[in-house]
Amino acid sequence: MAVVNDGARIDGSEPTDPTVEDAALAGAVPARPRTLVVLHWLTVLCLLLAAAVILARTQVDGRPLRHGLLDVHRHLGLCVLLLFALRVASRLRSGGLPDAARPGWPMRAAAALTHAGLYASILVLPLLGWMLSDAQDKPVRFFGLALPRLVQPDFDLADQLQAWHREAAWALLALVLLHLLAALWHHFVLRDAVLRGMWPVRR
Repeated sequence: MAVVNDGARIDGSEPTDPTVEDAALAGAVPARPRTLVVLHWLTVLCLLLAAAVILARTQVDGRPLRHGLLDVHRHLGLCVLLLFALRVASRLRSGGLPDAARPGWPMRAAAALTHAGLYASILVLPLLGWMLSDAQDKPVRFFGLALPRLVQPDFDLADQLQAWHREAAWALLALVLLHLLAALWHHFVLRDAVLRGMWPVRR
């Protein structure tokens, strides 16, 4: 049935909402909920800043400055944890995300596994940092609010948690790089709108 440019049908009936299949055939995907896009990029920003701060801490001298940078790192990690909770709540409320059609189940399975790994890493990494501070007997505060202890002071446990925290950071970095490569593959090879759908500024 023919349609006019403004979306109204020639026979006068009301236009229906485009389906995922229609969008895929047109080379586009339905737009992601704006809230999820904002939370996604806020998470990216906090992770980048947390990494930059902890790397800068290794290059400076002076106990007060190093302590201050570590405190900033902790706050950024807790922000990531808060954003994780908001993202999960938003995903549950939206009932799932619209998605582009992908050629075959291997790509769908790879995308699902990568996203699951990213979500798990974003949850586990700040929790390990929180437990590490507790194990080192350093009370955790979030903008002045005292947070409950997750573990009791234990310096042997602190050493293990520090190693796990570092390994989780490397695992997250690997998943982020894989996620980035997949986004570039969609944009430059498949030439769909997956990357544009998550871009913070939309046309």
